[in-house]
Amino acid sequence: MGDLKQHSLIKAQERLRDQVGHALRAALIAGELRPGSVYSAPGLAAELGVSATPVREAMLDLAREGLVEPVRNKGFRITEVSERDLDQYTELRTMIEVPTIGRITETATAEQLEALRPIAQEIVTSAREHNLIGYLEADRRFHLTLLGLAGNDRLVETVGDLRKRSRLYGLTGLDEAGKLVSSAEEHIELLDLMISGDAEAAQACMTRHLGHVRSLWAQGRDEPVGRPQTGLGSGV
Repeated sequence: MGDLKQHSLIKAQERLRDQVGHALRAALIAGELRPGSVYSAPGLAAELGVSATPVREAMLDLAREGLVEPVRNKGFRITEVSERDLDQYTELRTMIEVPTIGRITETATAEQLEALRPIAQEIVTSAREHNLIGYLEADRRFHLTLLGLAGNDRLVETVGDLRKRSRLYGLTGLDEAGKLVSSAEEHIELLDLMISGDAEAAQACMTRHLGHVRSLWAQGRDEPVGRPQTGLGSGV
């Protein structure tokens, strides 16, 4: 019985770590945790109402994704991404995703593609409902699941890593300005083109979508940060 209790304790700790990680991601997206700033695990833990251990573990998870970097004896610095970095990430994604979309359009079945429609609709719904976390999560699932139809796991991992490193900035301000919905609706347009079998148009749509996303990054840097929707003080 002792082993079972220990197992349950580990599971509970893992769940808390995941919850803290979710809260920290939300704070990053909302602009509460600012690029270049250093935050201590005890300080964040006090705001979240938890102990420092799950916060430290969650921050290490974010560090492995390139979102933060450890600072000796101080805590974690939110990584800054330059315009040059964003341009290079976009170039890489375009080189990988656009031709892959063309191939998938020619090889995937209509049933496989149609199965992605609920996720595409979820992206639009999240944008309209100002659910930024839901927006990014659905967007991630849509793109990676779609690329998965190519049958190349390493390709999906590479794009997933690029997406993490090129996270959107200033989403709160963009959402308040109503600029996310049009980007969200491009997912449905892409899906319709792929189902119709028009590989050339699908590739053009994907190219335009990635360019649109890059422009959102640029605008997000210029937009003032609005009132955060996901406060650290809300707990986990």
